[in-house]
Amino acid sequence: MKIIELPIEFEFNGQKNYINPSLIIRKNELTLVDTGYPDFLPLIENEIIKNGYEMKNLKNIIITHYDIDHIGSLFDFKEKYPLINIIASEVESKFISGEMKSERLVQAEEMLENMPNQEIEFGKWFIQQLKKLKHVSIDEKVHDGDLILDNECRVVATPGHTSGHISLYFPSLNSVISGDAAVKENHELGIANPQFCLNVEEAEQSLRKIKDLKAENYYCYHGGTFTLLYDGYKI
Repeated sequence: MKIIELPIEFEFNGQKNYINPSLIIRKNELTLVDTGYPDFLPLIENEIIKNGYEMKNLKNIIITHYDIDHIGSLFDFKEKYPLINIIASEVESKFISGEMKSERLVQAEEMLENMPNQEIEFGKWFIQQLKKLKHVSIDEKVHDGDLILDNECRVVATPGHTSGHISLYFPSLNSVISGDAAVKENHELGIANPQFCLNVEEAEQSLRKIKDLKAENYYCYHGGTFTLLYDGYKI
């Protein structure tokens, strides 16, 4: 088994941006962690193929949490590859499936009420983007401590960024896929976008929780892979 990051480059507001979905390879079976923004399916497909893997071997998609840059292309993946098994926490599955209004949409609508005039247009646009996301049913709902992927991966509840956020711990690889529970900045692990965390105190506790695993590699969706060997252990 191994994990690789899939760096996806894109432009937003005239600036280059990157996200880093993770791909788990187990006995020629592929599991994708998070799906990027809407319309990112071909970008992610190309990156998987570029690394020498075939899309026919994509068996699972794990969603760390409901955010537009993580679930944006989930519907497209499920539509193109209907046999894929979709995994998410029980809490996040309610938002992804449309059973409940998403926390991020509630937050965005509340923030709009107090936005400076120069930001209102963007706020309205962002709300519309969230409302346009298509709902997807979750096949496998997981909880803190659950073992998945033939017991090789342990689900770690890391609330704060959202209430049902999960990270993934791989004991045999001494590695963590952090989602937005951690971001790599200046060779350190920090909280991802604290201004958008639904509960900053919980986010700080979750960051400490995964740091306490003392993994060698932290695959961060934003910032890329934090590796003990190259980044030092600044925790």
